[in-house]
Amino acid sequence: MLTVPTHGTIFKSIQLYYIMRQIEKQMNFAVSNKGNWSGSNTSVSYHPSEKLSEVRLHGHLIAWYDHSKSTLGISSCGWTTNTTKSRLNALLYELFYGVSVFQKNWEWFVSDSKGRVVDFYDGQIVSNVGVSHIKTHPVPA
Repeated sequence: MLTVPTHGTIFKSIQLYYIMRQIEKQMNFAVSNKGNWSGSNTSVSYHPSEKLSEVRLHGHLIAWYDHSKSTLGISSCGWTTNTTKSRLNALLYELFYGVSVFQKNWEWFVSDSKGRVVDFYDGQIVSNVGVSHIKTHPVPA
């Protein structure tokens, strides 16, 4: 189930079937299996010493998955394109089913599996406990 906004703060749940591109299936397979992979404009690199998979789109780091903490960091790298959003949603579908990135009036948002919506920001963290919020996100040293 994906919760999408309908009018103001009223939400309507609808069932959507996510159609994933072949390149996104391969990307997800590489992340899930701690592998290295590259295809077209997307690549995955696994770093065993850090137990971290990095996903790059056109060389830009759009996602990183910490296998030991089961957390996913997401970023548009300033490129709020449909392709970036599609790659992030494919990863979210694989790793945190029910969480998704969506756009409304040219602004990006993240919806969690409980229907809560927060503003999207680069460096956002998704985990089993939810989605980080810019107001509570820790500032790196």
